[in-house]
Amino acid sequence: MAEKKAKKVKAEEAKEEAKPKHIPGKVNVYDLEGKVAGEQNLPEVFKTDFRPDVIRRAVTAIEANKRQPYAPSPTAGMRHSVQTWGKGRGVARVQRLMDSSRAAQSPNNVGGRRAHPPKVDKDLGKKINKREMSLAKLSALSATSKLDMVRSRGHKFGEELTVPVVVKDEFESIKTTKRAIEALASIGVYDDIQRALDGKNVRAGRGKMRGRRYRIPKSLLVVVSKDCPGMKSVQNLPGVDVATPNAVNASLLAPGGDPGRLVLISESAFQLIGAWSR
Repeated sequence: MAEKKAKKVKAEEAKEEAKPKHIPGKVNVYDLEGKVAGEQNLPEVFKTDFRPDVIRRAVTAIEANKRQPYAPSPTAGMRHSVQTWGKGRGVARVQRLMDSSRAAQSPNNVGGRRAHPPKVDKDLGKKINKREMSLAKLSALSATSKLDMVRSRGHKFGEELTVPVVVKDEFESIKTTKRAIEALASIGVYDDIQRALDGKNVRAGRGKMRGRRYRIPKSLLVVVSKDCPGMKSVQNLPGVDVATPNAVNASLLAPGGDPGRLVLISESAFQLIGAWSR
């Protein structure tokens, strides 16, 4: 028994030694075949203090400010020719269709107007200070470099990968989705896209009738340095968002206010983000 235990311990130690060593403060740079082609120092901007409260506040404001004002037509439920019978007939004193006893137009009647409908002039947005918004973005960015936080968010990727996943700039020149899938599979992040596809389900409620029938979990955030063919090659993959450094915000880095998103970033975009000030 002692010999078996000793062999098991040695085997585990050998596995640990075989794994690539992660140097604190550094991330690997991967090529399209998934091999380590170099390494980069993790910029100071990725070491911003983690503030989940500020992230949640910023994401709430971003999502609120995206909302489009809505309201029914001002004449909805009012397009009837009606009269009132007055009192003394033992029935409710509501408007009734001309030459009929059917009630219409009142808020409590079938086909009637709404009592207090939403108004298009209502401000649905939320205000937030610029410094808070900036802090939220940098804090959410720093969470993407914490391996345990990314895994706890539910993302699936190779155990040997460093986060954020930095890839060579050749990724930006990929022109087809098929080639992009092959590259993502070689790097070791395609399992997360498959997780999003498996999690696709029919939305509960009225939204399924209004052009948003399905809900799909969020998977990768792909950041490229500029508008390029690589953006189009991955933009239709399940749960994937694509952005340039200028368009990155707290909502993309922490969807729903939950920090720790799996980010795949090109080497040039990584350098641009590294130049951000804390």
